[in-house]
Formats: sequence, C-alpha cells, structure tokens
Amino acid sequence: MEIMDRKGKKRRAKRIYSPTKLRVLLLLQAGITLSFAGTIGRQVQVIKEAAQEWKEIDRQYLYRIVREFYEDRLVSEEDNGDGTKTIVLTEKGKKRAFAFNFSKIKIKMPRFWDGLWHIVIFDIPEKYKIARFALREKLLDLGFLQYQKSVYFHPYPCRDEVDFIIEFFRVRRYVRYGILTHIANEEELLLAFNLKRPA
Repeated sequence: MEIMDRKGKKRRAKRIYSPTKLRVLLLLQAGITLSFAGTIGRQVQVIKEAAQEWKEIDRQYLYRIVREFYEDRLVSEEDNGDGTKTIVLTEKGKKRAFAFNFSKIKIKMPRFWDGLWHIVIFDIPEKYKIARFALREKLLDLGFLQYQKSVYFHPYPCRDEVDFIIEFFRVRRYVRYGILTHIANEEELLLAFNLKRPA
C-alpha cells in the first residue's frame, strides 16, 4: 500500500505487525521449515508435513502473511525440485526479525511494592518446546525468579507483558497467571528481590 508524504510523493506505508506476523518471522528465523505447493503470488498450499508450530496458525491467515512478506521482500522462495518450494528469510527479513525481538518489553517498577506476588505457571507439551524455551528465557529476562521448573514469580504487575508473550507463541491454553496475597516461607522471594513486606 502506498501513501502520500508531506511533499506529495508516494511512499510505501509502514506495515504494522500483529503478534501472529511477528511469530511467523521468528519461526522462520529459528529455522522452522515452511514448504508449500504453488506460487506465493497465487494461492499456496502448505504441505501436510509442516511443523506443528505452523499448524497452530490459521491456514488462510498464514497464506496472507506469506504473500505480504513476499511483497515486502522479507521472504523469498527456494525450489525443492519436487514441485514444492520453501519459504526463507531474505537479508531484509532477517534484520526485521531481529528488530522485532522482545528486548523492548519491560516490566514497570512502581515506587512502592504492594505486597502482592505475580506468578506464572505453565505446562507446555514437548511438541511446543521452542515456545516453551522462549517463554522461559523471556520470563528470566523480565526479572522473574524461577521458583520451580515451570513456576515463576515477580513482585510487580505484569499481566499485559505476560499476555503478549503467551499470545505471541500461541501457548495461552498451557499458561496460568495469578496473583498471590500470601505465600508461606516467602523470605527467599523477599531476599531475591531485595524487598521488605509492607507494614
């Protein structure tokens, strides 16, 4: 899509990427193969042997995303020699994928702790191990304390940040977010976050 700038010149409008589009970029970046029959310019058919991560995305929406990325020169197609083609990131696509990482997501630190504990619990199946690993890494990056293997604590409100991450990786059904007013033997948590319980 083209728009007019202030000088009356046409320029390509900057696309706004939804969590699903960002997920497609990162899956391609991670090397999760996406092959299809047909051509990108026309209706494509994702082959049945596609990885589970691709099957979690609505097929028609995935078609539209692939064509959009092709128009933006973020992806190209490689002929497999058997009537199918594989989608790969171009150099521009690789740079875009890196630009849309989670490094900008931060949990806001309030002036005072309200005494509540924010907890994330998950049990993500092995077939989604890539998403599980990414979720763990991002929770740690956000400052969560790993209390048990799949149990993480944070002292400050972070529902929106967690919602975005689990929606991005389509693992909402396997993740639970909660708020605790009290937990036994919380001294370990207080020490880890250098906090004192409010009077």
